[in-house]
Amino acid sequence: MFGLEASLSAKKALKLFQEKKIDKIVEIGAGLGRDTIFFAKNSIHTTALDYSLSGIKAINQKTNKENLSNYISTKLFDVREKLPFEDNSIEACYSHMLYCMALTTNDLEKLNNEIQRILKPGGINVYTVRHTNDGDFKKGVHVGEDLYENDGFIVHYFSEEKVNSLLNGFKNISIEKFEEGTFPRKLFFVVNEKK
Repeated sequence: MFGLEASLSAKKALKLFQEKKIDKIVEIGAGLGRDTIFFAKNSIHTTALDYSLSGIKAINQKTNKENLSNYISTKLFDVREKLPFEDNSIEACYSHMLYCMALTTNDLEKLNNEIQRILKPGGINVYTVRHTNDGDFKKGVHVGEDLYENDGFIVHYFSEEKVNSLLNGFKNISIEKFEEGTFPRKLFFVVNEKK
């Protein structure tokens, strides 16, 4: 759906990880692994979590094909569950468009609290979301909150206020607008640091 090239957000995140000398991350909602592979090829040890068994299998196949098993581990995982890591054990979390999946604000608050729990003090959470200036916002079937269904996909759209409402235990470092794809999708690139 999103192509095979690394996303623009992964390229932006890599620069941030390199600046902060972070070489071990958790990618939540890794999909088919286009960003996972990109991080691994740039010497970032990545634990890729995804809800889809076929997604995890695809990442494992690419990992083997590219000889990246020293850099990638995978885990089948539902983000509405407790994250499978110890408290204060992770340097950084990364997710591209996971937060704008069919998750309620309550689901997102729980996920955010879990990310805050597993990050080391000063650890960072980098995520992207489609925002309320996106061309698809308020199109399709409204399914509650800022969630709209288009072509069978439910997307949760974010305002800056919604991004800032998810700062429990974090301080925001940056919220940057960017565009991706031919449509284009309009997104926020969010960097939060654990207090």
